[in-house]
Amino acid sequence: MPSPTSVHWLSLVGSVWLQTINGPNSDFPVYSSQLKDVKGISQVQLNFLAFASDAGKLLGWLAGVAALYVPLWAVALVGAAFGLVGYGVQFLFLESPRLAYWHLFSLTALAGNGICWINTVCYLLCINNFPSDSSVAVSLATSYLGLSAKFYTTMADTLPDLGYSSAKKYLLLNAVVPMLVTLLVVPSLRVVRPGSGKRTDVGFLAMFAITLATGACAVVGSIGSKSLGLSSKEHMISLYVMLAVPLLIPVVLRVRESMAKIREAAMWENRVHDLCSDESMVEMEVEVPSKEVEVVEKEQGVELEREGEEVGGLRLLRRFDFWLYFFSYMFSGTLGLVFLNNLGQIAESRGLSDPSTLVSLSSSFGFFGRLLPAFLDYYTAKSGYSISRTASMAALMAPMAGAFFLMLHPLDMLLYTSTAVIGTCTGAITSVAVSATSELFGTKNFGVNHNVLVANIPVGSLCFGYLAGLLYQREAGGSGNRCVGAACYRDTFLLWGLTCAVGTGLCTALYARCTKRTNGDKKGPEVSGAGSTVV
Repeated sequence: MPSPTSVHWLSLVGSVWLQTINGPNSDFPVYSSQLKDVKGISQVQLNFLAFASDAGKLLGWLAGVAALYVPLWAVALVGAAFGLVGYGVQFLFLESPRLAYWHLFSLTALAGNGICWINTVCYLLCINNFPSDSSVAVSLATSYLGLSAKFYTTMADTLPDLGYSSAKKYLLLNAVVPMLVTLLVVPSLRVVRPGSGKRTDVGFLAMFAITLATGACAVVGSIGSKSLGLSSKEHMISLYVMLAVPLLIPVVLRVRESMAKIREAAMWENRVHDLCSDESMVEMEVEVPSKEVEVVEKEQGVELEREGEEVGGLRLLRRFDFWLYFFSYMFSGTLGLVFLNNLGQIAESRGLSDPSTLVSLSSSFGFFGRLLPAFLDYYTAKSGYSISRTASMAALMAPMAGAFFLMLHPLDMLLYTSTAVIGTCTGAITSVAVSATSELFGTKNFGVNHNVLVANIPVGSLCFGYLAGLLYQREAGGSGNRCVGAACYRDTFLLWGLTCAVGTGLCTALYARCTKRTNGDKKGPEVSGAGSTVV
């Protein structure tokens, strides 16, 4: 089995850092109320701005096409440049009357498209640099996207007072931070052939431990910092430290590789004095790698056999499974993202003084939700089986539907609980979907296929966001653009809960179709979804 080298692990650390800062749109709920006041827009128009960020994903497939022809570091820089322009222009001219509403919409859409470019780079790095553990690597990296909102809110709290409003602070961070981090990790953004050494699980085990500690740090900062007396600055420093710790893995591996080369050189010097011994050792060293290569080739052959037919382009759109997948994702993961985009207005309608607390809570639990699939993939793969991604998605959608119904009750504790549940399930579904796309339609056209899939996000964001805005305005009545009370989102939560229940049914149907086809293609008893690829 190919072994990841220090260069491979460095690329994973680079992906982790990129994912951490690649959710600048996730802090929108924190400053959305102030943005509404500054620009004098309605709730429906505000929801359209949240949709604008997702609308950029309609052209996300361009990133997949670009990745086929240009280096991955260039693709990442393009994405960061889009965010720099999109949020930077808003920061410079936010309070100017010359910045019209359609300007805001277009600039937000441009920044949203940039997110797709960086995501594509991270996915392809994990899939190509960790071919034997691609799903684990992808889940680990994407779990850090759940920390984006927490990262930006904490950074905004520690930013020196420069006389900027809260909205301008966030716009400045959204514009500058992704570009700075992308420039920092550019040297690590390259695909490298797997090493020939013995495969080791120590790297992944260390990464799991670091990731769990980082998540715990985020949760403490979200719900326990006040009781522990932890300041925002101290919490920010602790997050920086936890994000830097993964660098120890490639550093330690690099030291071990260097020591191994020194020992190997010393051994060859000693063998010069014994020609017979040298001859036999050379023979052994030629034979062992050849056996390893043979084993790798056999495993790769089995993997290709499991993957079956590669689907891409127009053929993808003609597959009934794709549309089941498309709408089940839209009625669950996308719906959760729309809920998170509305957290600022939901907190305001419930009379909560600081919406950033609710946003940080959803971000922290979303982080653990994204990490959960990595644990499952890692430990089930060690036993020789794998869990069906479609079954996992269906199992995650049911609690989401229940959480929406739970928020019909006006109790604030239920709002916090439901937010944590929705944040966890949304993060997990988003992470599982990356592996589900390759499981269903192959890896060859993954960059394009997954960006076609996530086109459901702007469609769902438009439909669900517009509906929420209309119902909010109806409850506000003659009181202007503001609505206060649990009734503001009561009908919205009811409809969202029913929609999520429908999504659960669609995903269950997709799982049933995949299981039936898998059992039809394979002879002999087999655990459902174990070690097979559905096409």
